[in-house]
Amino acid sequence: MTASDKDLDAMIAEALDAEDRELLDQFGPEPGYFAQALGLFGGRLGWVMWVTYITNIAAAGLAIWAAWNLVGATDTLAAIRWGVATLAAMQVGLFMKGFLGQQMQNNRVIREVKRLELQLVRSQARHAV
Repeated sequence: MTASDKDLDAMIAEALDAEDRELLDQFGPEPGYFAQALGLFGGRLGWVMWVTYITNIAAAGLAIWAAWNLVGATDTLAAIRWGVATLAAMQVGLFMKGFLGQQMQNNRVIREVKRLELQLVRSQARHAV
């Protein structure tokens, strides 16, 4: 976080009234990395994350097995085949990791948007009275 981001956060905190600050403090700070990662496996898309994670583990196992056979290959054609299998399995694993990371980022953005929605609704309710 840069200094300008911290300044912006401080300006936002100053602009909030005590009631809003108290409400936002109830949510606490943003969850840590491991809490966010474990949070992927719950909710409506939890089963998709489990399938993705299991596929990632299977791809890693396949990549290790194929790499082991690649090292032990004596024939050039067999070495090429095992090398391609190793690369393909690694690509699948990397794709799955990217998907999980992207979903974690999506959850962070959604959490912040919900906080903004809450602030807007509360602000509109105060001004409507």
